[in-house]
Amino acid sequence: MTYYTRNIVQTTESLATRTLIQGATVLSMDSEVGNLVSADILIEGSTIMAIGENLEASDAVIIDAAGMIAMPGMVDSHRHSWEGQLRRINPNATCLDDYSNATHFSFAKYYRPADNYIGNLLTALGCIDAGITTVIDNSHNSRTAEHSDAAVEALLDSGIRAIHASGAPVAGEWDKAHWPGNWQRLQEKYFKNNPDSLVSLGVMAQLEPELWAEARRLGLPIVTEFFGSLMADELESLHQQGLLGPDNIFNHCTSLPDEGWKILREAGVRINVCPRSDAHYGIEDGMFAMQAAQRHGISPGLSVDNETSYSTDMFMEMRVAFYLQRVMGMHQQKCCGSDHDHMQTTLPAAQLLKSATLDGAHCAGLQDKIGSLTPGKQADLILINANDINLYPSGNAFGTVVHATERSNIDTVMIAGRIVKQKGQVLGVDSQRLRAAIDESRAHLFAASGYQPDLFADVFLPFEQAN
Repeated sequence: MTYYTRNIVQTTESLATRTLIQGATVLSMDSEVGNLVSADILIEGSTIMAIGENLEASDAVIIDAAGMIAMPGMVDSHRHSWEGQLRRINPNATCLDDYSNATHFSFAKYYRPADNYIGNLLTALGCIDAGITTVIDNSHNSRTAEHSDAAVEALLDSGIRAIHASGAPVAGEWDKAHWPGNWQRLQEKYFKNNPDSLVSLGVMAQLEPELWAEARRLGLPIVTEFFGSLMADELESLHQQGLLGPDNIFNHCTSLPDEGWKILREAGVRINVCPRSDAHYGIEDGMFAMQAAQRHGISPGLSVDNETSYSTDMFMEMRVAFYLQRVMGMHQQKCCGSDHDHMQTTLPAAQLLKSATLDGAHCAGLQDKIGSLTPGKQADLILINANDINLYPSGNAFGTVVHATERSNIDTVMIAGRIVKQKGQVLGVDSQRLRAAIDESRAHLFAASGYQPDLFADVFLPFEQAN
């Protein structure tokens, strides 16, 4: 039974047979294609066919991209999408307990399938609006089979490319009878007979070999919240038993000793790091693990993690990463007496854009499909209007994207060749229905938990703690 409406987003346009994007500055993130001052991109159906100057396609739909920057759609490697309607409810959180109190131990317990649906839908639409075309949905509030269905259907309805990693709730009552059999049920219901779906299935599980075995039986990637100082001691045993592999995706990886990084690299574990989340919530030492990963030959993806404290966009994630890793480099030089200039150990803007695109695609296991503008890959791309007043003139294309671009500068977003945002607007969204569904969900969650909203509160205080 469906407990929610699915008519908030309507796909109104059919996929164009051929599309020609003309005159864009191209940041391909492909070493062979390179970066081009002005070039065309020819797309047939969902696939990039050619990139170059003065391409001809007389029957193609033309997009005039003069003055725009074309780049791959960004990949958010780790997002708890079900929390979409809880945006910025906890802006001043200082620790992981603050996050958990504002999600798992308060509202999460009262989520209906309809709340999972609207949370996931709002998150996915926010991603599209911000130029994030792929998201790994870490869904650790799958209370019943209906909750899981709702989360998957929201992703399908949104038009985003996603991996739905179904996970068990952290607190409250939930239907344990559907776990982990829910994974096979989801696979058979939504994905087994739909190989071309933009949404695929994964699982979310901690260091639980019995659950990993079931995920591997089904051929599903395994997402784990991994905190180095707490969990590093378990890595060697897991590795010796052959239980770590390229189907593992580890989030965070903070405070991990060198021995742990060596194991992750040898096993081929995929990694993403969280510049804002780790600092905002003071996770372990509060510093994201980009430099440690790079030092061990691992190029991690970037992830937003959640929206309960800050914004959805990857531009801010890249900027925070840029400055934090510079501070880390300077600190190491001063404290350790390094003879090397710290500027040589930090990552330039182009490398951070790679983290948000191609490296994120590797983290999702989709590097053969997305992450770069490469002929033969899927047409997941964005067009940034570099003529906008806050961006013009563009003295450096990578600098413009990483250091100055905002969500509002994204003119066009394309996923698998289909335009989902155009002229600055996400297409097909009934804004009135969307806001009504969000407001209804929030009203239910606040009433069920006894929470009294305060737009000006310094801290989030759940009803249970307030009394």
